[in-house]
Amino acid sequence: MKPGVHPDYHAVTVHCACGHNFMTRSTIKGDRLNVEICSNCHPFFTGKQKLIDTAGRVERFTKKYADAAAKVEAAKK
Repeated sequence: MKPGVHPDYHAVTVHCACGHNFMTRSTIKGDRLNVEICSNCHPFFTGKQKLIDTAGRVERFTKKYADAAAKVEAAKK
């Protein structure tokens, strides 16, 4: 490898929102990487389905289209 071309590849600790921590190697700056979901809590790896609505997507959708639904109902009458 050419010196000075490649980024620094060092050990980092990954901290998941579920509380699981593990070590890996990465080129990110710093020694800590925070993630929302990992293999310890992801439904694909656990076999359990878990409803995650972190951004309130359903509420945002219903609020966005509530006026449109009301207009359709008013037009039908």
